[in-house]
Amino acid sequence: MAEESDLEKTEPASSRRIEQAREEGQVPRSREIGAFMILMVSAGAFWFIGPWMMQRTAALVRRGLTLDAQSLSDSQFMMARLTVLSGDALMSFAPLFIALVVAALLSPFLLGSWNFTLKAIEPDFGRLNPMNGLSRIISWSGLAELVKAVAKAMLVGGVAAWVMWSERADIFALFGQSIEVGLLSAGQLINFSFLMIVASMLLIVAIDVPFQLWQYYDNLKMTREEVKQEHKEMEGNPEVRGRIRQLQRDAARKRMMGAVPKADVIVTNPTHFAVALAYKNGMKAPKVLAKGRGAIALKIREIGAANGVPMLEAPPLARALYRHADLDQEIPSGLYAAVAEVLAYVYQLANWRKVGGRFPSPPREIAVPAELVPAEVSYG
Repeated sequence: MAEESDLEKTEPASSRRIEQAREEGQVPRSREIGAFMILMVSAGAFWFIGPWMMQRTAALVRRGLTLDAQSLSDSQFMMARLTVLSGDALMSFAPLFIALVVAALLSPFLLGSWNFTLKAIEPDFGRLNPMNGLSRIISWSGLAELVKAVAKAMLVGGVAAWVMWSERADIFALFGQSIEVGLLSAGQLINFSFLMIVASMLLIVAIDVPFQLWQYYDNLKMTREEVKQEHKEMEGNPEVRGRIRQLQRDAARKRMMGAVPKADVIVTNPTHFAVALAYKNGMKAPKVLAKGRGAIALKIREIGAANGVPMLEAPPLARALYRHADLDQEIPSGLYAAVAEVLAYVYQLANWRKVGGRFPSPPREIAVPAELVPAEVSYG
């Protein structure tokens, strides 16, 4: 039962899954909202600029049908006249075309699904498979589209019948009007009827948009196994992460060991801890170049001995530096006095190496604040 539940798509789609779907051209779409926007814009355009378009169209027809004998015998004049009339006709309908293009481009934004990807136009011969098309038709999605189409036809047809019935008096009145008045009244009736029928489609859009969003996210649902696999891919395989951390530690340790020869002194515990310190001109306080315990401490001492770095056994100070001083950082202010004693001994030792004389005695009891000295620990 647990294995079956892991294979069922019960988990909501992750942000990565949604992004991958968008890259493949899969975005929530509603044909109804696009059709509604285009028809609504058309109805509004005809309602507001319809009379202006009709006037310009009538004028173009009159100009096109007004000919004289001389113009009929001149083919160049006829071509030039056709070009001018075509340009005027295009300019007359340009506002409507622009409005329709804007509506077609903006309608996907209402679902937040305007997306551009080349994968959607890549050739896919599987789409030509009639069995795949038949499976899409005979499915819950196909059934939903059928129900929606029937409901849309009934709604639009019902609204059209209601508009015609409510405007029946004006329709019958057309028969008693003159041609010019009748055409004007008929145009107004057609515009009003078209606007009301298109407005009725808003109910279809209000139902279709939530359904399309639910269907889109339902199709992108993931199984628990897919969620786990995606989490592993994003977080990284535990073995790989462990290997990366190990490589990072090795690289940091290598850099740390490379800084040991630059140290001025190595404070030891004497064998369990080792801290390499340096103090150069311009530093506010001594800086920790390397520190470690156990095998790392032994390696620090070996590198220091090979490069002639002075060493001083000061167990409390070594433990305090190891616990409270960070790598590549200055030592805590509470250890300034103790480290100053160590550096004084180092300078005396360097001077002895240059000029000779009496060998300097290393400091015996270096005072370290009790709160900075960690408790003794086992090193086994």
